[in-house]
Amino acid sequence: MTHRRPRIGRVSLVVAVGILAQASLIGLASAQLAPPPPTPVPPNGSLSPFPQALDTPSDAALPPVLSAPSALLADLDTGQVLFSKDPDSRRAIASLTKIMTGLLVLERSQPSDIVTVGDNASIPEDDRPGISALGLEVGEQISVENLLYALLLQSANDAAVALAEHVSGTEARFVRDMNARAATLGMRRTRFRSPNGLDDRGFSTARDLMTLTRTAMAIPAFDTIVATQFHTIPGPDGVDRHIQNRNVMLWLYEGATGVKTGYTSLAGYCVVATAERDGRRLVAVVLGAPGDAFSDAATLLDHGFAAFTEHTFVTAGEPNGVVTLPGGSVPVEVGADLSALVPIAALADVREQIVVDPSAAYPPAPGERVARLKITLPGLTVGRVPLVVSSVPPPPPIDDRPWWARAVATVADAIETAVDAVRG
Repeated sequence: MTHRRPRIGRVSLVVAVGILAQASLIGLASAQLAPPPPTPVPPNGSLSPFPQALDTPSDAALPPVLSAPSALLADLDTGQVLFSKDPDSRRAIASLTKIMTGLLVLERSQPSDIVTVGDNASIPEDDRPGISALGLEVGEQISVENLLYALLLQSANDAAVALAEHVSGTEARFVRDMNARAATLGMRRTRFRSPNGLDDRGFSTARDLMTLTRTAMAIPAFDTIVATQFHTIPGPDGVDRHIQNRNVMLWLYEGATGVKTGYTSLAGYCVVATAERDGRRLVAVVLGAPGDAFSDAATLLDHGFAAFTEHTFVTAGEPNGVVTLPGGSVPVEVGADLSALVPIAALADVREQIVVDPSAAYPPAPGERVARLKITLPGLTVGRVPLVVSSVPPPPPIDDRPWWARAVATVADAIETAVDAVRG
């Protein structure tokens, strides 16, 4: 059974004794945001040390200053962008590619499916130094679920190939499927060239990766996997493989929930990080950082939580004055709720503008949309909601008196008006 923050059990023989002692306690310490232990790169790779702390500004309300050349902060649930820095430039994304791989695998297979590892997915031991791999062996049978944990926690490149071949038959067909799925998501500035990102020929943007991450995180299995710190995978020789998530945010950032790290010399340090506090979920994308991408991600997330607030501007059914149409005026009410994450400092300068529908005619029917209410803050259009007719004045009563009586009354009214005019 997999838990999001379990205590680690037996560790593979490649892990030093000192690391074993530290890792055994990390599940209990993670609630206090203790730093993670270094992680081994199975099966025989060197240890990968993690940062022990995040370097973030003391005043999170100020606009973020980042080391990365491209970044974006958004609301994970709505996609509303809260901050961006060159978010549409195409960049190499290294192992962030595996977010799409994980999405496609979950959409097209079952976690319980069994994969038989082929020749292409088994990386020879001599080729493993410097490459993250689970150490899959040809003919080994392993579940899709365990391969996904290896893919998204440890960033195992051999797991990416095994999953690609399982889903699409070949890596080449899987890459075509990746690009087709990107097109359906509107990721117009993205091109994948492999299922793992090692090739460095694929590219994407911070904005496109935000779109991809929102889609993937909507799948409960993906959400669960990327929030997991440790996982144990049975090995073909009876020795368990113990893997550790490379996303240091899960240890060092309060409320962190995922997602994926990446690095190549061309891509630089990259991370997509999500976090939740008080019911608000944010996503930060950092591309091409020269060093610590985690601190940039934490800086973005801190800014989102500190500088923005969820504010309800209007609610459906709320009266909103009178709208004048050609031929008469009608009272209106708001036709829909409008809430948004907005800068706290800007709430003192909310502007409202009523835009009348040019096709609206008098008298409209109750409930008919006759205008829109536009709400803005300095430099930001919050949104627009319809204004609908709440009631229509009744027509004047029908005068059923004889014609001669109506004529006499009209003459009498005219005489009274003339007398009033003479009197001044």
